[in-house]
Amino acid sequence: MQHLKQKVVVITGGGSGMGQQAARLCAEAGAVVALIDVNEAGMQATCAMHENIHAFAADITDFSAVTGAVTSIESDLGPVFRVYNCAAIMPFGKLIEQDNATAHKIMDINYGGLLNLSQAVLPGMVSRGQGEFISFASMAGIIPTMVTGAYSASKAAVAFFTEILYHENIDSGVKFACVCPPPVDTPLLDQGRSTHWPKMLESGPNPIKPEEMINAIEAHLAAGKFWVYHGKGAKVGPLMRRLAPGLIWKQCHDVEGF
Repeated sequence: MQHLKQKVVVITGGGSGMGQQAARLCAEAGAVVALIDVNEAGMQATCAMHENIHAFAADITDFSAVTGAVTSIESDLGPVFRVYNCAAIMPFGKLIEQDNATAHKIMDINYGGLLNLSQAVLPGMVSRGQGEFISFASMAGIIPTMVTGAYSASKAAVAFFTEILYHENIDSGVKFACVCPPPVDTPLLDQGRSTHWPKMLESGPNPIKPEEMINAIEAHLAAGKFWVYHGKGAKVGPLMRRLAPGLIWKQCHDVEGF
């Protein structure tokens, strides 16, 4: 992260979890960090970690609010060099039983927020011919699991969107990384546990630590790798999904019991 010294880093969802830890580590490396979140209390807690962290309250689902925040960030702090799109929610439930508004909100935040942020910040990065854009998908968007349908669909959308975004800007000078983590030990897991936690996740490996995932992202970026697979089973997951989807679904039905 030493190359981030005095560079501006934008982090959505920086009021908690992965975004909060990314903010801390980037600030400690000398970056100027700008948080975009609706969680103002959480952002203040993150800002208290380091003097180089600044809060910009905005709803990631509101395109005008996001563009306004990016404009303010670049006016106050300078041109954006790195972006972490961490903002997400994760309520679980069967697709025909989950509250309709909640299912729409998952897509609006997890995918719609990425769309808004990309269109607000990437034109400037591309015009400058440099920068790093980090998008958080999930193994849940690659390996299907029952009772995670709306969340998994949103993360599958994130993965496809980011992959196409990368190829459309492959010669721009901007580096892209699509992060597909297994469960990470953040408050986001509590949303799933408080709704309908899949037995598949309960029977899997323990969640990894956020800092471990962030360090893996750095290693992948340095190596020029677009897909960031890290954690037990993460590297074989996409291969299994492609070659043996029936086995995945059989295990899922056996474990979930329906």
